[in-house]
Amino acid sequence: MKIRVATYNIHKGVSSLRSTPRVVALKNAIKEFCADIVFLQEVQGRHDIKAARYGDPSRAHRHWPEVAQHEFFADDSHHCAYGLNAQYDHGHHGNALLSRFEIDRSHNQDVSDHAYEQRGILHCELMTEIGRIHCYVVHLGLFEAGRVRQTSSLIEAVNKSAGDGEPVIIAGDFNDWRNTLSDRLRKELGVREVFDELNAKPRLGFLVRTLGGRPAPVGPVPARTFPSALPVFQLDRIYVRGFKVESAQVLHGPMWAKLSDHSPIVANLELAP
Repeated sequence: MKIRVATYNIHKGVSSLRSTPRVVALKNAIKEFCADIVFLQEVQGRHDIKAARYGDPSRAHRHWPEVAQHEFFADDSHHCAYGLNAQYDHGHHGNALLSRFEIDRSHNQDVSDHAYEQRGILHCELMTEIGRIHCYVVHLGLFEAGRVRQTSSLIEAVNKSAGDGEPVIIAGDFNDWRNTLSDRLRKELGVREVFDELNAKPRLGFLVRTLGGRPAPVGPVPARTFPSALPVFQLDRIYVRGFKVESAQVLHGPMWAKLSDHSPIVANLELAP
């Protein structure tokens, strides 16, 4: 069974520079993924101010949907689930999952490390023709100590809900720009990141340690996804267990740079026998 997945931090549906609504363009872009499962972060479940300003039906083109963003993106082609993380007077936002497969159940776990940065892990169980797949939509915090604690919560959640070896996909914005969390996730969950084989590099320069004249290997390097106009930082990831990774790519270019401050990742997977 082959599955195409994508992960994308959509920056609440507005451009990163002028906060111009991009929701309609994002819907069209997400369709271009041709993905069976889409992991979304910073999804606006409600925003009364922007809805009042940009959702006026008297305008020639409505720029803000009447429904929640995840429902707007899902349309009739996907099922959807939403995990509210941050709530404020005029609305709320969080993580979301779009799936061509039936979402049997979903649960959002609050993993906020402090009051000023609300984070969550959205766990969805998908029913496919060959069995259950566990999906976890992740958006970790900006501070390293908090990310370490949130990673512990993620590992505990996966082991508790999918501990019997069922297929797992964990994707989202990890904010792990120094790549300090991947080894722990590989060791404790048996996952691998979709770019593990593609981006493995040897150590260079003064970091080289030789054994028989060969440079000692360094761990795989995730793809660069931020900022989307000129990606430098490795923030977004897709980790899998029980799947063979056929291909993975970051979508670059002027169109993607206008839509969000993050670039999306798309990967083709095949369920391992």
